[in-house]
Order: sequence, then C-alpha cells, then structure tokens
Amino acid sequence: MADPRWLDEGLPHLWLPYAQMKSAPAPLPVVRTEGSRIFLADGRSLVDGTASWWTACHGYNHPYIREAVARQLERMPHVMFAGLAHEPAATLAARLAVLLPGDLDHVFFSDSGSVAVEIALKMAVQFWLNRGETRTKFLAFRGGYHGDTLGAMTVSDPEGGMHHRLAPVLPHHIIADLPRDESSVAAFERLMEREASSLAAIIVEPLVQGAGGMIFHEPEVLRSLRDAADRHDVLLIADEIFTGFGRTGTMFACNAAGIAPDIVTLSKALTGGTLALAATVANRRVFDGFRSDDAEAALMHGPTFMANPLACAAANASLDLFDNEPRLAQVAAIEAILKRDLAPCRALNGVADVRVKGAIGVVELDNIADIAALRRRFVDAGVWIRPFGNTIYLTPPFTIAEDELAMLTGAIRRVLS
Repeated sequence: MADPRWLDEGLPHLWLPYAQMKSAPAPLPVVRTEGSRIFLADGRSLVDGTASWWTACHGYNHPYIREAVARQLERMPHVMFAGLAHEPAATLAARLAVLLPGDLDHVFFSDSGSVAVEIALKMAVQFWLNRGETRTKFLAFRGGYHGDTLGAMTVSDPEGGMHHRLAPVLPHHIIADLPRDESSVAAFERLMEREASSLAAIIVEPLVQGAGGMIFHEPEVLRSLRDAADRHDVLLIADEIFTGFGRTGTMFACNAAGIAPDIVTLSKALTGGTLALAATVANRRVFDGFRSDDAEAALMHGPTFMANPLACAAANASLDLFDNEPRLAQVAAIEAILKRDLAPCRALNGVADVRVKGAIGVVELDNIADIAALRRRFVDAGVWIRPFGNTIYLTPPFTIAEDELAMLTGAIRRVLS
C-alpha cells in the first residue's frame, strides 16, 4: 500500500530526529495507538518494545488519563504560570514532594527533559553564586547522556555519545569513569580532592545510563557519589528522566540506593507518555539558597508552557494509576520474563552481553553493521524495536500482555539467529 497522502505531502518538509535526511528511510505512517500497539496506515500493527522512548508506561491511550485530560481541556487548556497558579500544578507538585526521597520538596516545571536538565545546571551554578562562590564546572560520567540542548550536551559523554561531533566547540566539563571498582573509586576520589572547589555539582543517571548504551551500575555507586558530594560539599543531581516512575523496579532509581540527591530531573513517564511535561525538583537547601531580600538572587527562568494544566492533569492521572494499579509488580513480572526469554541470546554469534534491570532488557552486540536493515527486520516481525549503536533494547509499557512481550523477545531471538 502506498504511503497516505498526508505523508507524501508533508515528508519533504519534515526534519526528522537523529536522522541523516539525505539517506534516512521514510518513517512509518501511524494512524493510532492503543495499549502496547502502534497501528500503521497499511493496516499492520506493531507491538511497541520502546513505549515511545520509555514514556508510555501505562500503555497508549489509557482511558483514565485520556478522560482526565478531556475534563481539564473543558476547563482550562493553558494559562501562564507567572503570577498565576492552578490546581493541577499545585496538586502535582505536592504529590511529587511526597513521592520523592528525602526533602526534594520544591518543584520547578518545564516541558522537556533536556530543559529540566538545563534548569538543574542553572540552579546549581546560581546556588553557589548566591553564596558568593563561583563554581562553573560539573562532574559527569562516561557513557552518560542528559539531553540534546547545549548545556545538557556538555555534561554528556563527549567521545562515545551521539554529540561527539560537537564536542570540540562546546564548553568542557569534567568527564570521569563511574566509581565502580577499586581502581575507578581511587581515581574518582583523587579527582574530587583536586576539583571539588570548582564543582557546582555531580550529575548522574542513577542505575542506568540510558541513551549512552543502556549501561547498568549497582546502587553502591550512587551511595558512593552521595558520600563524596557530602564530604566535599558539592551538589548531587540525579537525572531520573529515563529511570523515574518505576522503570528500574522502584518508583525512582535513587530509592534502590536509599539516597536522595540535591536536585532531581523528571520527565518521560511523568504524564504516562500523554503530553510533554518535565520537572526539576530541589531540596530545601538548594531552594533556600535562592530565598533572599535581593531580587536578583531569584531563579530567572520561566518556560512559556510551564506547568501546562493539560499535562499536569495527565501527570496526576498517571500517579493515580501508580497508586491504584500494580505497576511495580508488573515491572517485576516483566523483569523475570525478560531474564528468562533473552538469556538464550547469550549463545548467539555476535552477542557481547545480555542484561536486564526492571522493565529494561538489553542485548548488546559486538557490532551492528546495518542498523536500518535490522530495524526493518523487526518491523517485518511485527514489532517496533529501535536499536541504537550496538544495542538492542526493550523498554515496554508496564501493562504489556505476556503474549505481546513474548512477541518482542521472540523477534529478537529470531532476527539475531
């Protein structure tokens, strides 16, 4: 079947993400989504193994979230958040403060994960400026990814990451190995002794470095970072945009380590994959660093669609589903199935590693020679799996049916065989 007219007419004017437009294959035309499935214009449906970049944790088009957004749309789709406030945002902020670890009580809303990271970096730098200190450096980690905006790129891996081409022209921060073993722990501690006085913050993706290759680390790493930040008086930023809201098995990845960062960034699954929303949440120490009789000590930031009421209504509905439906138990069940069903891949030629954490399953290859061809083969198998680098990964909706999850894992085994 030919592409629908809207794609034929519009595609020449679209600039697609992460795509070389001279050679990129045309995107698949989607007409609707439901549950764990993507329905194409030609009548096919694909089981989604990515939950649309890890956002649709409750599946697509969940009626409870849809109805909450529809009710809010009738009342107020949007209003500026400067000098005005509304119930969905106030309720959401209070709920996040209760859910998050420690005293992460102060919520600054924005509309994308990259912007949430930008705000976190800005908060950290200005926190020290308000105290009379100039600290302009950040400590980030190899394999890390924190977004596509300029500031977020500067704290992502400058060599192995997707933005390495821009690394020579970006401001440089300190990129280190995660302190995982005796050697890297010692190197990290020497670095902190040398650089702490210039550091505004350490920034880390807790438990899983997502877009950098789905690289896992143990909770002990987070505890060591929290300890080092405390000993050297440096802020700790946890980027939970990927890991937040159950993906790794606990509501937030930091819960698994029993630590609370000074600042946390949230997005992706915050609204259940329904609308764009992000949050940068600070603890009381950071928040109090901006309270002053000096007006210029305020955080001068305000996204136009900050705290959009529709998005906040969706996020509140998503939290209701976490409260009332067994999402974390579903994640545990997915984890067990992924461990069982992906394990046979270890015996296949070209497979370097198989690993699972929560509702994340990873098959890492020695090399993917033709990633576009591999993606097409998954589509032909009736699934939407989008490998990147040398990594095939699954991050399905938590509500996925067992037979649909079996389609995803079975497709990986068959295609790699």
